[in-house]
Amino acid sequence: MLPTFREGADDAMALAREAADAGLDGVFAYDHLWPMGSPTRPSLAPFALLAAVARRHEKLVVAPLVARVGLVGTHHLVEQFLTLEALAPGRVIAALGTGDRLSMDENTAYGVPALSAAERRGLLRDTAAALASSMPIWFGGGSDATNQLARSLGVAINLWDASPERLVEVGRSGPTNWAGPVPEEFSPTLDALRDAGATWAVLSPPVAMDRLKEWRDANELSRFS
Repeated sequence: MLPTFREGADDAMALAREAADAGLDGVFAYDHLWPMGSPTRPSLAPFALLAAVARRHEKLVVAPLVARVGLVGTHHLVEQFLTLEALAPGRVIAALGTGDRLSMDENTAYGVPALSAAERRGLLRDTAAALASSMPIWFGGGSDATNQLARSLGVAINLWDASPERLVEVGRSGPTNWAGPVPEEFSPTLDALRDAGATWAVLSPPVAMDRLKEWRDANELSRFS
C-alpha cells in the first residue's frame, strides 16, 4: 500500500520506486476522502496517483484497494479503471468494495447518498460486469452476501487482516487474497498466508522493503501476469 494520507505525493512516489527496484509485483492505494476516523487529515486521490506510478514504472501492477462503489457514479468509476488500463495495459486490477459503516461519514460530509447494503452490492455487480472483460476483478470481502456475489461472478475475494485459517475457509470456493498491516512475525506470517493459498499479500505502510524483497527472493515467486 502506498502512503496516501499526505499533503503531497512525494512519499508515495518514493515507495513506488523502492517497490519497483525491489522487483515487487504491484502497489495499491486507498480510496478514502480522509484517513479513517481523521476528517481533518488529507488523502490523495487514488486513480491520479496510480496513473503517475504506472507511467513511471512499467512492470508494476496498480490498483486501488478498494475502489468504493457509490462514491462516484458507476459509469465514472468504470471509466477511471479503463483509463488506467489504457495507460498500463495488463497491469490493472479492478479491486472493488461496498464500503461499510466506518466509511459512511465520508459520504455524509460530501452529500453522497448512503445507499443500503443491497443497493451497494447491486452497484458492485454492475461495475464488475462492465470491467470483467478488461481486467482481473477483486471484491473486498465482507458479509456473506458480498462473498457469495463474488463467487457467483467468479472474482477473487480480498480479506483484510484475516487469519490463515480464514483464508483457507474462504479459499475453498475460489481465489482469495490478503491485505493488512505488516505482521510482527514477518516471514512466518507470509509463509502461512502463502500456504493458505493467498494469491497476493498486500501490506499497509510502513513496509521494510529489504525484508519484503528478502522473503520474496527466498521464495522465488513469479510476477503477476
